[in-house]
Amino acid sequence: MDKRNLAFRKANFVLLAVGMAVVIIGLILMSGGSSTQEQFNPEVFSAMHIKVAPVVTFIGFVSIIGAILYNPKDKNEEEQPK
Repeated sequence: MDKRNLAFRKANFVLLAVGMAVVIIGLILMSGGSSTQEQFNPEVFSAMHIKVAPVVTFIGFVSIIGAILYNPKDKNEEEQPK
């Protein structure tokens, strides 16, 4: 398979995987204690669930967009004059 025809390179896939991992970590941080009808759990309104986890998730989505837009330079392309 010719590498010049691929849309993404290895660096794009690595950055994409890192972004997906950050999004998953953010979603895990958002999950937490739940309240039932019998008992109220104040942990639902903690700063980690309301402030930190959405920011981490947002950073993950931005890094995924950056991984898609990232265009690594190929060594062969730099050496060949156009």
